[in-house]
Amino acid sequence: MSTPFHSLDLSAQDLADRRQIRLWLLFICFLILLMVVVGGATRLTDSGLSITEWKPVHGAIPPLNAAEWEEEFEKYKQIPQYKVLNEGMTLDEFKGIFWWEWGHRLLGRVIGLFFFIPLVWFWVRGQVSSWLKPRLVTAFLLGGLQGAIGWWMVASGLVNRVDVSQYRLAVHLSVACILFAYLYYLAGVLKRRPDLKRDHWDVFGNGLWGAYAIVALVLFQLFLGALVAGLNAGMTFNTWPLMDGQIIPSGLFVMSPWWINFFENAMTVQFQHRMVAYLLVAVIFLQGFYLMRSSREEGLKHNAFWLMIAIVVQVFLGVVTLLGVVPMDRALAHQAMALIVLALAVEQVCVLRREEEAALR
Repeated sequence: MSTPFHSLDLSAQDLADRRQIRLWLLFICFLILLMVVVGGATRLTDSGLSITEWKPVHGAIPPLNAAEWEEEFEKYKQIPQYKVLNEGMTLDEFKGIFWWEWGHRLLGRVIGLFFFIPLVWFWVRGQVSSWLKPRLVTAFLLGGLQGAIGWWMVASGLVNRVDVSQYRLAVHLSVACILFAYLYYLAGVLKRRPDLKRDHWDVFGNGLWGAYAIVALVLFQLFLGALVAGLNAGMTFNTWPLMDGQIIPSGLFVMSPWWINFFENAMTVQFQHRMVAYLLVAVIFLQGFYLMRSSREEGLKHNAFWLMIAIVVQVFLGVVTLLGVVPMDRALAHQAMALIVLALAVEQVCVLRREEEAALR
Protein backbone atom coordinates (compact mmCIF):
# COMPACT_ATOMS: atom_id res chain seq x y z
CA MET A 1 0.00 0.00 0.00
CA SER A 2 1.31 3.45 -0.86
CA THR A 3 2.55 5.67 1.96
CA PRO A 4 3.16 9.41 2.03
CA PHE A 5 6.85 8.79 1.38
CA HIS A 6 6.35 6.81 -1.83
CA SER A 7 6.43 9.16 -4.78
CA LEU A 8 7.76 7.04 -7.63
CA ASP A 9 4.27 6.44 -9.07
CA LEU A 10 2.94 9.97 -8.69
CA SER A 11 1.87 11.94 -11.76
CA ALA A 12 3.55 15.15 -12.82
CA GLN A 13 0.57 17.09 -11.44
CA ASP A 14 0.78 15.31 -8.08
CA LEU A 15 4.47 16.16 -7.85
CA ALA A 16 3.74 19.80 -8.73
CA ASP A 17 1.02 19.94 -6.06
CA ARG A 18 3.42 18.47 -3.52
CA ARG A 19 6.05 21.05 -4.39
CA GLN A 20 3.63 23.97 -3.97
CA ILE A 21 2.40 22.71 -0.60
CA ARG A 22 5.93 21.99 0.53
CA LEU A 23 7.09 25.53 -0.29
CA TRP A 24 4.06 26.93 1.53
CA LEU A 25 4.85 24.86 4.65
CA LEU A 26 8.49 25.92 4.58
CA PHE A 27 7.38 29.56 4.39
CA ILE A 28 5.18 29.04 7.45
CA CYS A 29 8.19 27.51 9.22
CA PHE A 30 10.19 30.63 8.38
CA LEU A 31 7.42 32.81 9.85
CA ILE A 32 7.40 30.70 13.02
CA LEU A 33 11.17 31.12 13.31
CA LEU A 34 10.68 34.87 12.96
CA MET A 35 7.90 34.69 15.55
CA VAL A 36 10.21 32.95 18.02
CA VAL A 37 12.88 35.61 17.50
CA VAL A 38 10.39 38.45 18.01
CA GLY A 39 9.09 36.63 21.07
CA GLY A 40 12.65 36.47 22.39
CA ALA A 41 13.05 40.21 21.89
CA THR A 42 9.73 40.75 23.66
CA ARG A 43 11.03 38.78 26.62
CA LEU A 44 14.43 40.52 26.70
CA THR A 45 12.80 43.97 26.67
CA ASP A 46 10.23 42.98 29.33
CA SER A 47 7.49 43.92 26.89
CA GLY A 48 5.24 40.90 27.23
CA LEU A 49 2.91 42.42 29.82
CA SER A 50 2.45 45.79 28.10
CA ILE A 51 -0.87 44.70 26.56
CA THR A 52 -3.09 43.56 29.40
CA GLU A 53 -6.06 42.27 27.40
CA TRP A 54 -6.55 39.51 24.86
CA LYS A 55 -8.49 40.71 21.83
CA PRO A 56 -7.82 38.22 19.02
CA VAL A 57 -9.56 40.36 16.37
CA HIS A 58 -9.88 43.94 17.62
CA GLY A 59 -6.41 43.82 19.16
CA ALA A 60 -4.85 43.87 15.70
CA ILE A 61 -5.51 47.64 15.62
CA PRO A 62 -3.02 49.59 17.79
CA PRO A 63 -3.87 52.87 19.55
CA LEU A 64 -4.47 55.51 16.88
CA ASN A 65 -4.60 58.74 18.88
CA ALA A 66 -3.38 60.27 22.12
CA ALA A 67 -6.52 59.34 24.05
CA GLU A 68 -6.24 55.67 23.07
CA TRP A 69 -2.55 55.63 24.02
CA GLU A 70 -3.36 57.09 27.44
CA GLU A 71 -6.10 54.50 27.94
CA GLU A 72 -3.71 51.66 27.09
CA PHE A 73 -1.04 53.12 29.36
CA GLU A 74 -3.50 53.40 32.26
CA LYS A 75 -4.33 49.71 31.95
CA TYR A 76 -0.63 48.89 32.17
CA LYS A 77 -0.28 51.06 35.29
CA GLN A 78 -2.69 48.77 37.14
CA ILE A 79 -0.46 45.67 37.02
CA PRO A 80 2.38 44.79 39.43
CA GLN A 81 5.13 45.10 36.80
CA TYR A 82 4.50 48.83 36.47
CA LYS A 83 4.02 49.44 40.20
CA VAL A 84 7.13 47.51 41.25
CA LEU A 85 9.56 47.92 38.36
CA ASN A 86 8.44 50.72 36.06
CA GLU A 87 6.72 53.33 38.21
CA GLY A 88 7.35 56.72 36.66
CA MET A 89 7.70 55.35 33.14
CA THR A 90 6.84 57.91 30.47
CA LEU A 91 4.31 57.35 27.71
CA ASP A 92 7.10 57.23 25.13
CA GLU A 93 8.89 54.53 27.15
CA PHE A 94 5.64 52.60 27.37
CA LYS A 95 5.24 52.80 23.59
CA GLY A 96 8.69 51.22 23.24
CA ILE A 97 7.61 48.05 25.03
CA PHE A 98 4.06 48.12 23.63
CA TRP A 99 5.21 47.88 20.02
CA TRP A 100 7.27 44.73 20.71
CA GLU A 101 4.31 42.91 22.21
CA TRP A 102 1.88 44.23 19.61
CA GLY A 103 4.23 43.14 16.81
CA HIS A 104 4.55 39.69 18.37
CA ARG A 105 0.79 39.27 18.52
CA LEU A 106 0.29 40.70 15.04
CA LEU A 107 2.80 38.24 13.61
CA GLY A 108 0.83 35.44 15.23
CA ARG A 109 -2.30 36.64 13.45
CA VAL A 110 -0.40 36.90 10.15
CA ILE A 111 0.82 33.32 10.50
CA GLY A 112 -2.74 32.18 11.12
CA LEU A 113 -3.98 33.89 7.96
CA PHE A 114 -1.03 32.71 5.86
CA PHE A 115 -1.79 29.18 6.98
CA PHE A 116 -5.59 29.18 6.75
CA ILE A 117 -6.11 30.96 3.41
CA PRO A 118 -3.67 28.83 1.35
CA LEU A 119 -4.97 25.72 3.12
CA VAL A 120 -8.50 26.46 1.91
CA TRP A 121 -7.16 27.26 -1.58
CA PHE A 122 -5.21 24.00 -1.90
CA TRP A 123 -8.07 22.00 -0.37
CA VAL A 124 -10.78 23.40 -2.67
CA ARG A 125 -8.59 22.82 -5.75
CA GLY A 126 -8.10 19.19 -4.77
CA GLN A 127 -4.35 19.56 -4.28
CA VAL A 128 -4.26 18.17 -0.74
CA SER A 129 -3.86 14.38 -0.56
CA SER A 130 -6.23 12.48 1.74
CA TRP A 131 -3.41 11.43 4.08
CA LEU A 132 -2.28 15.06 4.44
CA LYS A 133 -5.67 16.63 5.23
CA PRO A 134 -6.00 15.57 8.89
CA ARG A 135 -2.35 16.45 9.49
CA LEU A 136 -2.83 19.99 8.20
CA VAL A 137 -6.00 20.40 10.25
CA THR A 138 -4.06 19.22 13.30
CA ALA A 139 -1.37 21.83 12.59
CA PHE A 140 -4.00 24.56 12.27
CA LEU A 141 -5.61 23.61 15.58
CA LEU A 142 -2.20 23.46 17.23
CA GLY A 143 -1.54 26.99 16.00
CA GLY A 144 -4.82 28.17 17.50
CA LEU A 145 -3.95 26.46 20.77
CA GLN A 146 -0.60 28.25 20.72
CA GLY A 147 -2.37 31.61 20.64
CA ALA A 148 -4.44 30.63 23.68
CA ILE A 149 -1.30 29.44 25.47
CA GLY A 150 0.29 32.82 24.76
CA TRP A 151 -2.52 34.61 26.56
CA TRP A 152 -2.45 32.03 29.39
CA MET A 153 1.23 32.89 29.76
CA VAL A 154 0.63 36.66 29.80
CA ALA A 155 -2.20 36.28 32.31
CA SER A 156 0.24 34.73 34.79
CA GLY A 157 2.03 38.08 35.12
CA LEU A 158 -0.93 40.40 35.50
CA VAL A 159 -1.89 39.86 39.15
CA ASN A 160 0.71 38.66 41.64
CA ARG A 161 3.93 38.71 39.61
CA VAL A 162 6.13 41.25 37.83
CA ASP A 163 6.82 38.86 34.96
CA VAL A 164 5.28 35.78 33.38
CA SER A 165 5.57 32.29 34.83
CA GLN A 166 8.66 30.47 33.58
CA TYR A 167 6.56 27.30 33.40
CA ARG A 168 4.04 28.89 31.05
CA LEU A 169 6.80 30.54 29.04
CA ALA A 170 8.45 27.15 28.57
CA VAL A 171 5.15 25.62 27.43
CA HIS A 172 4.56 28.53 25.03
CA LEU A 173 7.98 28.21 23.38
CA SER A 174 7.85 24.41 23.34
CA VAL A 175 4.51 24.31 21.53
CA ALA A 176 5.82 26.79 18.95
CA CYS A 177 8.87 24.60 18.37
CA ILE A 178 6.78 21.42 18.16
CA LEU A 179 4.56 23.09 15.55
CA PHE A 180 7.67 24.21 13.65
CA ALA A 181 9.11 20.69 13.73
CA TYR A 182 5.78 19.12 12.71
CA LEU A 183 5.35 21.40 9.69
CA TYR A 184 8.98 20.97 8.68
CA TYR A 185 8.51 17.22 8.92
CA LEU A 186 5.43 17.35 6.67
CA ALA A 187 7.42 19.41 4.18
CA GLY A 188 10.12 16.74 4.29
CA VAL A 189 7.57 14.01 3.70
CA LEU A 190 6.49 15.82 0.54
CA LYS A 191 9.98 15.62 -0.93
CA ARG A 192 10.57 13.10 -3.69
CA ARG A 193 12.27 9.93 -2.48
CA PRO A 194 16.03 9.94 -3.23
CA ASP A 195 17.70 7.22 -5.28
CA LEU A 196 19.74 4.74 -3.27
CA LYS A 197 23.36 4.15 -4.19
CA ARG A 198 23.72 0.60 -2.95
CA ASP A 199 21.87 -2.65 -3.44
CA HIS A 200 21.46 -3.67 0.20
CA TRP A 201 19.93 -1.58 2.94
CA ASP A 202 19.91 -2.49 6.61
CA VAL A 203 16.67 -0.97 7.87
CA PHE A 204 17.43 -1.64 11.52
CA GLY A 205 20.88 -0.14 11.35
CA ASN A 206 20.05 3.06 9.52
CA GLY A 207 20.23 5.35 12.54
CA LEU A 208 16.57 6.38 12.34
CA TRP A 209 15.87 5.95 16.03
CA GLY A 210 18.97 7.97 16.81
CA ALA A 211 17.64 10.73 14.55
CA TYR A 212 14.31 10.71 16.39
CA ALA A 213 16.19 10.87 19.70
CA ILE A 214 18.12 13.92 18.51
CA VAL A 215 14.89 15.72 17.60
CA ALA A 216 13.46 14.93 21.03
CA LEU A 217 16.64 16.09 22.74
CA VAL A 218 16.67 19.37 20.79
CA LEU A 219 13.06 20.02 21.79
CA PHE A 220 13.92 19.24 25.42
CA GLN A 221 16.86 21.66 25.25
CA LEU A 222 14.55 24.36 23.87
CA PHE A 223 12.25 23.77 26.85
CA LEU A 224 15.21 24.17 29.20
CA GLY A 225 16.29 27.31 27.37
CA ALA A 226 12.84 28.78 27.97
CA LEU A 227 13.23 28.10 31.69
CA VAL A 228 16.57 29.93 31.57
CA ALA A 229 14.86 32.90 29.90
CA GLY A 230 11.91 32.80 32.28
CA LEU A 231 14.16 32.97 35.35
CA ASN A 232 16.66 35.37 33.77
CA ALA A 233 19.20 32.69 34.64
CA GLY A 234 21.48 33.81 31.82
CA MET A 235 22.12 37.03 33.73
CA THR A 236 23.96 35.05 36.43
CA PHE A 237 27.09 32.86 36.53
CA ASN A 238 28.49 34.54 33.41
CA THR A 239 31.65 32.45 33.11
CA TRP A 240 32.57 29.47 30.97
CA PRO A 241 33.56 26.62 31.05
CA LEU A 242 33.47 26.83 34.86
CA MET A 243 30.27 27.85 36.59
CA ASP A 244 30.63 29.74 39.84
CA GLY A 245 34.30 28.72 39.72
CA GLN A 246 33.51 24.99 39.61
CA ILE A 247 32.75 22.28 37.06
CA ILE A 248 29.77 21.18 39.16
CA PRO A 249 28.79 24.16 41.32
CA SER A 250 27.53 23.81 44.85
CA GLY A 251 24.05 25.07 45.52
CA LEU A 252 22.28 23.05 42.86
CA PHE A 253 19.79 21.62 45.36
CA VAL A 254 19.35 24.30 48.00
CA MET A 255 15.59 24.55 47.45
CA SER A 256 13.07 22.17 48.96
CA PRO A 257 11.57 19.90 47.76
CA TRP A 258 14.64 18.89 45.75
CA TRP A 259 12.87 18.56 42.41
CA ILE A 260 11.79 22.20 42.35
CA ASN A 261 15.43 23.20 41.78
CA PHE A 262 15.14 21.95 38.19
CA PHE A 263 12.50 24.59 37.50
CA GLU A 264 13.00 27.46 39.96
CA ASN A 265 16.67 27.53 40.99
CA ALA A 266 18.50 29.79 38.51
CA MET A 267 21.79 27.98 39.08
CA THR A 268 20.33 24.54 38.48
CA VAL A 269 18.32 25.67 35.47
CA GLN A 270 21.40 27.17 33.81
CA PHE A 271 23.56 24.16 34.75
CA GLN A 272 21.17 21.64 33.23
CA HIS A 273 20.91 23.74 30.06
CA ARG A 274 24.72 23.62 29.79
CA MET A 275 24.88 19.88 30.39
CA VAL A 276 22.21 19.01 27.83
CA ALA A 277 24.08 21.19 25.31
CA TYR A 278 27.20 19.06 25.79
CA LEU A 279 25.11 15.90 25.48
CA LEU A 280 23.58 17.17 22.25
CA VAL A 281 27.01 17.86 20.77
CA ALA A 282 28.16 14.35 21.62
CA VAL A 283 25.05 12.62 20.27
CA ILE A 284 24.92 14.67 17.07
CA PHE A 285 28.59 14.05 16.33
CA LEU A 286 28.31 10.31 17.02
CA GLN A 287 25.28 10.07 14.74
CA GLY A 288 26.92 12.28 12.13
CA PHE A 289 30.15 10.29 11.95
CA TYR A 290 28.14 7.07 11.69
CA LEU A 291 26.03 8.39 8.84
CA MET A 292 28.90 9.95 6.94
CA ARG A 293 30.99 6.76 7.08
CA SER A 294 28.16 4.68 5.65
CA SER A 295 27.68 4.34 1.92
CA ARG A 296 24.56 6.44 1.52
CA GLU A 297 23.03 9.10 -0.67
CA GLU A 298 24.81 12.45 -0.64
CA GLY A 299 21.88 14.42 0.75
CA LEU A 300 22.06 12.49 3.99
CA LYS A 301 25.79 13.03 4.34
CA HIS A 302 25.42 16.74 3.67
CA ASN A 303 22.62 17.08 6.21
CA ALA A 304 24.61 15.21 8.87
CA PHE A 305 27.60 17.46 8.22
CA TRP A 306 25.59 20.67 8.45
CA LEU A 307 23.84 19.48 11.61
CA MET A 308 27.25 19.01 13.24
CA ILE A 309 28.32 22.47 12.11
CA ALA A 310 25.05 23.99 13.34
CA ILE A 311 25.30 22.53 16.84
CA VAL A 312 28.86 23.84 17.20
CA VAL A 313 27.73 27.31 16.10
CA GLN A 314 24.80 27.09 18.51
CA VAL A 315 27.03 26.24 21.47
CA PHE A 316 29.37 29.09 20.52
CA LEU A 317 26.44 31.51 20.40
CA GLY A 318 25.26 30.25 23.77
CA VAL A 319 28.68 30.81 25.32
CA VAL A 320 29.18 34.33 23.93
CA THR A 321 25.61 35.23 24.96
CA LEU A 322 26.36 34.09 28.50
CA LEU A 323 29.74 35.82 28.68
CA GLY A 324 28.20 39.05 27.40
CA VAL A 325 25.40 38.89 30.02
CA VAL A 326 22.74 38.30 27.36
CA PRO A 327 23.07 41.14 24.85
CA MET A 328 20.02 41.17 22.59
CA ASP A 329 21.77 40.53 19.28
CA ARG A 330 23.61 37.45 20.55
CA ALA A 331 20.60 36.13 22.44
CA LEU A 332 18.32 36.39 19.42
CA ALA A 333 20.93 34.78 17.17
CA HIS A 334 21.17 31.95 19.71
CA GLN A 335 17.40 31.53 19.66
CA ALA A 336 17.17 31.56 15.87
CA MET A 337 20.01 29.09 15.55
CA ALA A 338 18.18 26.71 17.88
CA LEU A 339 15.38 26.38 15.33
CA ILE A 340 17.88 25.87 12.52
CA VAL A 341 19.38 22.99 14.52
CA LEU A 342 15.86 21.63 15.01
CA ALA A 343 15.12 21.89 11.27
CA LEU A 344 18.30 19.99 10.37
CA ALA A 345 17.50 17.32 12.96
CA VAL A 346 13.99 16.88 11.52
CA GLU A 347 15.41 16.78 7.99
CA GLN A 348 17.70 13.96 9.07
CA VAL A 349 14.67 11.96 10.19
CA CYS A 350 12.93 12.62 6.86
CA VAL A 351 15.89 11.52 4.72
CA LEU A 352 16.38 8.36 6.78
CA ARG A 353 12.70 7.54 6.56
CA ARG A 354 12.71 7.97 2.80
CA GLU A 355 15.63 5.57 2.55
CA GLU A 356 13.88 3.11 4.86
CA GLU A 357 10.76 3.25 2.67
CA ALA A 358 12.90 2.62 -0.40
CA ALA A 359 14.51 -0.40 1.22
CA LEU A 360 11.13 -1.92 2.01
CA ARG A 361 9.81 -1.63 -1.55
